[in-house]
Amino acid sequence: MVSKIQPLGERILVKPIAREEISRGGIVLPDTVKEKPQEGEVIAVGEGKRNEKGERISMDVKVGDVIIYAKYGGTEIKIEGDDYIILRESDVLAKKS
Repeated sequence: MVSKIQPLGERILVKPIAREEISRGGIVLPDTVKEKPQEGEVIAVGEGKRNEKGERISMDVKVGDVIIYAKYGGTEIKIEGDDYIILRESDVLAKKS
């Protein structure tokens, strides 16, 4: 199903990478007090936005990249029980190498 979703323009589909968080004292934190993940894997990429001449500007990210994105950016969606986020490329802060 995810392979059938194609983001439009400068948007990307990201699968958030959730980490198990443990406090300094060794206590596992429940989901209710965890912060939203800001790291994810790019699942699908749009074609890129257009410039004033109508030409496509290529995207800086590609499928498989692990990215760090803005904390409150994007739109959260659920596909077949899994959480995903659709972000604009401008919400991507960095790529991990």
